[in-house]
Amino acid sequence: MWRIGVDSGGTFTDVCLFDDASGRVAVWKVPSTPSDPSDGIARGVEEGLHDVGAVAADIDYFGHGTTVATNALIQHRGVKTGLITTGGFRDLLEIGRQKRPDLYDMQADKPPVLVLRDLRLEVPERMRHDGTVETPLDEDAFRNAVRTLRAAGVEAVAVCFLYGFVSTEHESAAARILAEEFPDAFASISHQVAPEFREFERLSTTVVNAYLGPVMRRYIGRLAERLTGLGVTATPHLTQSNGGVIGFGQAARLPVRTVLSGPSTGVVGAQAIGRAVGMEELITFDMGGTSTDVALLANGQCRLTGEAMVHGYPIKAPMLDIHTVGAGGGSIAFIDSGGLLKVGPRSAGADPGPVCYGRGNDEATVTDANVVLGTLNPSFLLGGRMPVRRDLAVAAIDRLASALGMERMATAAGIISVVTANMARAIRVISVQRGYDPRDYTLMAFGGAGPLHAARLARELDISRILVPRNPGILCAMGLLLTDLRADFAVTRLSLLAPSALPGVRDSFSELDAMAAEWFAAEGIPAPDRRTARTVDMRYAGQNYELPIVLPDGEIGPDTLLALADCFADAHRRMYGFIAEEDPVQLVTFRVEASGVVPKATFEAQPDAGPDASVAIVSSREVWMSETGGFAACSVYDRNRLRAGNRFAGPAIVEQMDATTVVPPGWVARVEPFLNVILEVV
Repeated sequence: MWRIGVDSGGTFTDVCLFDDASGRVAVWKVPSTPSDPSDGIARGVEEGLHDVGAVAADIDYFGHGTTVATNALIQHRGVKTGLITTGGFRDLLEIGRQKRPDLYDMQADKPPVLVLRDLRLEVPERMRHDGTVETPLDEDAFRNAVRTLRAAGVEAVAVCFLYGFVSTEHESAAARILAEEFPDAFASISHQVAPEFREFERLSTTVVNAYLGPVMRRYIGRLAERLTGLGVTATPHLTQSNGGVIGFGQAARLPVRTVLSGPSTGVVGAQAIGRAVGMEELITFDMGGTSTDVALLANGQCRLTGEAMVHGYPIKAPMLDIHTVGAGGGSIAFIDSGGLLKVGPRSAGADPGPVCYGRGNDEATVTDANVVLGTLNPSFLLGGRMPVRRDLAVAAIDRLASALGMERMATAAGIISVVTANMARAIRVISVQRGYDPRDYTLMAFGGAGPLHAARLARELDISRILVPRNPGILCAMGLLLTDLRADFAVTRLSLLAPSALPGVRDSFSELDAMAAEWFAAEGIPAPDRRTARTVDMRYAGQNYELPIVLPDGEIGPDTLLALADCFADAHRRMYGFIAEEDPVQLVTFRVEASGVVPKATFEAQPDAGPDASVAIVSSREVWMSETGGFAACSVYDRNRLRAGNRFAGPAIVEQMDATTVVPPGWVARVEPFLNVILEVV
């Protein structure tokens, strides 16, 4: 039987197939179909199965990572949405927080408000901060509000009351009325979506969930139909932003938890590979056709955050701490108003794609620069399945060079330098700005363009070691075969870190454990495969941001509070450089992460074949190298022919169906037992 993971990106759709019986791993890659991503997915699965001689009935697991929710949010292609909230709070969605994305930019634009003001309605109700009722919900007013929104033609309704996270009484009644009056609407209720404090962030999350709900529901429905049409009988799963997977039904109800669906599984795959090869201090570098995603793994784990800003909208949902920039192979190079060369975030995407694809684009991209430099194969990609027009790429670079008054190769190299600087800045955000030195980490490069740019990026950051996975271009798809079912539960209960807080801590985790047990039962996860992890968001009293602290295992007692205090002090010192020993510490939000362990793809170590890699050399070509400031003769290695123990020095190029790796002068490459390639500075 085969386990299949599919990652649908902005440029390519990647398919990873794993045979449970033999341990065989096969990969496939097809262009994405932005107008209907399910079409590209179905074609990729069908072609991938044909390539390995299997049929759809042989699939016993199907996992999927998607950018549908992300793209709908970026492009503001969600549905017409209504909002019903507590009296006096209709404008909170527009007021937001008193902070600008750029402190000194007086003209910075805020992202568009997702619900127009005339579709934001108020009803009388007020719950106090302690859960007692000050003003009962006016059910007649709420019923009239629902009717008004239905008449206005909304497809989704968000309901968010001021203290809905403390007591669900009013919001539960509202959900009942909404189902009675407007059963066709997509309902997004705040205590079901984000049961945590901070009214603006909770409101924003609830609204984003409503805005994306019908889009994801239709997409999931189409994909499910296509999979059924192919003959797939396995229950499909979708990746969440936290790296775990959920069923299609839950993903359709909570689409806000899938906004980082695609890149999260790449980090999951990186964690598994890092453990296998014994490198757990990693910075992941996932460069695709449209964007680059980076994350830091300390002790083999990526930090989980409970809140993030996604394309200008605050979202309170568990997600891996991944930072994204608009830098990919399809990023377009242009000259700004000051006459300077810039790259991205605008992208040529999958259609028409870079100029060298020959589909009508005439603006030079990062991929075109690599084709001109020779780092990318000047004739074809995808193992020969996609022809490349180098002449068109040269013409596009020449037009840009003429406008800049520069030579062709200097312009192409300049495009690479600019995009490298953009990516280095993203890595500094998740490392230097958080107290981590990137020089202490190994750069793990994946995505279709990651290994192509990894050495340049490593040099920019003074990193001396790079790890390139066996199948870097489809690692996000492979990560789907390495992750577990997962759900996250949270409750906000503000209290001081003191002995008197102990009963409340116990009660909060008992409540969350009960939620987790209910989820385990609903998913049919047997007791031996159930796992839970507990954390507490903590802060100094008066602070406005919290740090997640892992709760020690075992019974919760006085020693637990002491351990939390010590761990919080260590985390605060690392993040901010100091601790305030005399200031009281607060416990804010309690969290339980529930995981259902499922069978996964495995890695098998291969026997050492010795250092001679000459059998893998298939050709040579002249490549322009910035290290030498000119062309250098490079041996071209076929990645599929490299064996464990092989070693070779740069300059060299390693080609495979899903990615190209550049080994510059001054670097040496070796193949470790799991067939990952490690590049190190000589």
